[in-house]
Amino acid sequence: MTVYLLLALGLIILLYGGKILVDGASSIALKLGMSTGLIGLTVVAFGTSAPELLVSLNAALKGNSDISIGNVVGSNIANIGLVLGISGIFYPILIRKSHVRFEYAMMILVTIIYYGLSIDLEITRIEGIMLFSGFVGFNAFLFRNLGKGIQQETDSAEEEIEDVRNYSWLASIGLFTGGIGGLYFGSELLVNNAILISREFGVSERIIGVTIVAIGTSLPELITSIIAALSKRTDLALGNILGSNIMNILSIIGLTAIVKPISVSEAFVQSDYLWMIGISLLLYPLMKTKMRISKVEGLVLLVAYIAYLVFLL
Repeated sequence: MTVYLLLALGLIILLYGGKILVDGASSIALKLGMSTGLIGLTVVAFGTSAPELLVSLNAALKGNSDISIGNVVGSNIANIGLVLGISGIFYPILIRKSHVRFEYAMMILVTIIYYGLSIDLEITRIEGIMLFSGFVGFNAFLFRNLGKGIQQETDSAEEEIEDVRNYSWLASIGLFTGGIGGLYFGSELLVNNAILISREFGVSERIIGVTIVAIGTSLPELITSIIAALSKRTDLALGNILGSNIMNILSIIGLTAIVKPISVSEAFVQSDYLWMIGISLLLYPLMKTKMRISKVEGLVLLVAYIAYLVFLL
């Protein structure tokens, strides 16, 4: 029982650490004169991916690459099947043309490139540099287009940023360093106890990675999307999810492989990667139907995700 409590505690510390890291970094960035729009696309976007990054880095350095890979692949599958599915059931998610033409196309391209790099069962340091360079280029494109429509997609982040505008320097730095510490200790607890659970039940680290760890680190996206759906502000939800999937591969896998090359289990290439590509492709016709993801499309995505979990077990 203790191992489950420690895993849950690690997840809570990890998620809360990401939140206070964003608050502290956003306050510091405001004091240094950065615009709220730019902070939304950098600090906030990075902060929401920080739990996945720390978990993947921690697992890779411990030699548990299945958890590292499973965390990203499982999160990408969960973002589409679970997060978009549940959000669409709550309230229709509006689709912008830019979602289909840019973010979705980029997500498919990045996912296929990632699959291609993994076929030899290793993400090398050079390949990690390639992926992370793609992350830098992707963000450079966003910055260049900040005033051409993408600014609108940071409105929700700006509201959060305004809440930290009056923090003192001491409070800002304290939150920032406390967030980093929380991410580190939270990832330690989560990874170590996930490994213990997998050994206790004889379940592979791959399955633990794509289920418990991936769903846990996807909770911020899930909670945010449900709140947005209940508030009927779903026009930003799809762009955020697609962007998160792109960032997960380019930044998390890229950085992790730069620090330490990642071994890829054959089971990932033959199964989980194909599910990730399949559910990503399934999203296209669902988006094109009346340019929204309503209850029916949301249910289809959720059923697809449940089918994936059943397939794993």
